[in-house]
Amino acid sequence: MVAWADYKSEAKSRGALALELYVALSTPAKAPEDVKASLPDHLAYQAKLEHSGQLAFAGPMSDETGEHMQGIGLIIYRADSLEAARKLAEDDPMHKSGARSFVLRRWLVNEGSLNISIGLSTGTSTLS
Repeated sequence: MVAWADYKSEAKSRGALALELYVALSTPAKAPEDVKASLPDHLAYQAKLEHSGQLAFAGPMSDETGEHMQGIGLIIYRADSLEAARKLAEDDPMHKSGARSFVLRRWLVNEGSLNISIGLSTGTSTLS
Protein backbone atom coordinates (compact mmCIF):
# COMPACT_ATOMS: atom_id res chain seq x y z
CA MET A 1 0.00 0.00 0.00
CA VAL A 2 1.36 3.44 -0.95
CA ALA A 3 1.67 6.11 1.76
CA TRP A 4 -0.72 9.04 1.20
CA ALA A 5 2.02 11.68 1.48
CA ASP A 6 4.18 9.85 -1.06
CA TYR A 7 1.34 9.56 -3.55
CA LYS A 8 0.41 13.23 -3.12
CA SER A 9 4.01 14.27 -3.72
CA GLU A 10 4.22 12.08 -6.82
CA ALA A 11 0.96 13.52 -8.18
CA LYS A 12 2.27 17.08 -7.72
CA SER A 13 5.56 16.22 -9.41
CA ARG A 14 3.77 14.98 -12.53
CA GLY A 15 1.74 18.20 -12.74
CA ALA A 16 -1.55 17.09 -11.17
CA LEU A 17 -3.51 19.56 -9.09
CA ALA A 18 -3.11 17.42 -5.94
CA LEU A 19 -5.73 19.42 -4.04
CA GLU A 20 -6.49 17.62 -0.81
CA LEU A 21 -10.09 17.74 0.35
CA TYR A 22 -12.03 15.61 2.82
CA VAL A 23 -15.13 13.61 1.96
CA ALA A 24 -17.77 12.52 4.48
CA LEU A 25 -20.26 9.89 3.41
CA SER A 26 -23.21 10.54 5.72
CA THR A 27 -25.85 7.85 6.26
CA PRO A 28 -29.04 7.77 8.33
CA ALA A 29 -28.52 6.14 11.73
CA LYS A 30 -31.96 6.78 13.21
CA ALA A 31 -35.55 7.08 11.99
CA PRO A 32 -36.47 9.53 9.21
CA GLU A 33 -38.24 11.72 11.81
CA ASP A 34 -34.95 12.15 13.70
CA VAL A 35 -33.17 13.16 10.49
CA LYS A 36 -35.93 15.66 9.65
CA ALA A 37 -35.82 17.11 13.18
CA SER A 38 -32.09 17.86 12.78
CA LEU A 39 -32.43 19.25 9.24
CA PRO A 40 -32.84 22.99 10.06
CA ASP A 41 -29.78 23.02 12.34
CA HIS A 42 -27.82 20.92 9.85
CA LEU A 43 -28.58 23.33 7.00
CA ALA A 44 -27.67 26.35 9.15
CA TYR A 45 -24.37 24.65 10.05
CA GLN A 46 -23.65 23.89 6.38
CA ALA A 47 -24.39 27.53 5.47
CA LYS A 48 -21.95 28.68 8.17
CA LEU A 49 -19.23 26.38 6.82
CA GLU A 50 -19.93 27.51 3.26
CA HIS A 51 -19.63 31.16 4.29
CA SER A 52 -16.31 30.49 6.05
CA GLY A 53 -14.92 28.58 3.04
CA GLN A 54 -14.78 25.22 4.83
CA LEU A 55 -17.54 23.57 2.79
CA ALA A 56 -16.72 22.79 -0.83
CA PHE A 57 -19.82 20.77 -1.82
CA ALA A 58 -22.65 18.92 -0.10
CA GLY A 59 -25.87 17.20 -1.06
CA PRO A 60 -27.90 14.02 -1.22
CA MET A 61 -27.19 11.00 -3.37
CA SER A 62 -29.61 8.75 -5.23
CA ASP A 63 -29.89 5.01 -5.05
CA GLU A 64 -28.00 2.92 -7.64
CA THR A 65 -30.80 3.31 -10.21
CA GLY A 66 -30.68 7.09 -10.00
CA GLU A 67 -34.45 7.13 -9.59
CA HIS A 68 -34.91 7.36 -5.81
CA MET A 69 -33.54 9.12 -2.76
CA GLN A 70 -31.57 6.73 -0.63
CA GLY A 71 -30.81 9.00 2.30
CA ILE A 72 -27.05 9.00 1.78
CA GLY A 73 -25.35 12.39 1.68
CA LEU A 74 -21.92 13.46 0.49
CA ILE A 75 -20.12 16.36 2.17
CA ILE A 76 -16.78 17.67 0.94
CA TYR A 77 -14.80 19.80 3.37
CA ARG A 78 -11.82 22.10 3.00
CA ALA A 79 -9.62 21.68 6.06
CA ASP A 80 -5.97 21.75 7.10
CA SER A 81 -5.93 18.11 8.19
CA LEU A 82 -7.97 14.95 8.48
CA GLU A 83 -8.41 15.70 12.18
CA ALA A 84 -9.76 19.20 11.45
CA ALA A 85 -12.18 17.76 8.87
CA ARG A 86 -13.30 15.12 11.38
CA LYS A 87 -14.10 17.90 13.86
CA LEU A 88 -16.21 19.67 11.19
CA ALA A 89 -18.13 16.45 10.53
CA GLU A 90 -18.55 15.65 14.23
CA ASP A 91 -19.91 19.16 14.91
CA ASP A 92 -22.62 18.79 12.25
CA PRO A 93 -25.93 18.69 14.15
CA MET A 94 -27.02 15.64 12.14
CA HIS A 95 -23.99 13.70 13.33
CA LYS A 96 -23.90 15.24 16.80
CA SER A 97 -27.52 14.19 17.45
CA GLY A 98 -26.86 10.66 16.21
CA ALA A 99 -29.50 11.01 13.48
CA ARG A 100 -26.78 10.29 10.92
CA SER A 101 -23.34 8.70 11.06
CA PHE A 102 -20.41 9.35 8.75
CA VAL A 103 -17.27 7.85 7.28
CA LEU A 104 -14.52 10.34 6.48
CA ARG A 105 -11.79 10.00 3.85
CA ARG A 106 -9.09 12.15 2.31
CA TRP A 107 -9.68 12.93 -1.36
CA LEU A 108 -6.97 14.07 -3.72
CA VAL A 109 -8.39 16.05 -6.63
CA ASN A 110 -6.00 15.64 -9.56
CA GLU A 111 -7.97 16.08 -12.77
CA GLY A 112 -11.25 17.47 -14.06
CA SER A 113 -12.82 20.81 -14.86
CA LEU A 114 -15.30 23.23 -13.39
CA ASN A 115 -17.29 25.73 -15.44
CA ILE A 116 -18.86 28.83 -13.92
CA SER A 117 -20.95 31.39 -15.78
CA ILE A 118 -21.93 34.65 -14.10
CA GLY A 119 -24.46 37.03 -15.66
CA LEU A 120 -23.21 40.46 -14.63
CA SER A 121 -26.36 42.39 -15.53
CA THR A 122 -28.81 39.66 -14.55
CA GLY A 123 -27.16 38.50 -11.33
CA THR A 124 -27.51 34.90 -12.44
CA SER A 125 -24.96 32.14 -12.23
CA THR A 126 -24.62 28.57 -13.45
CA LEU A 127 -22.19 25.89 -12.44
CA SER A 128 -21.49 22.85 -14.57
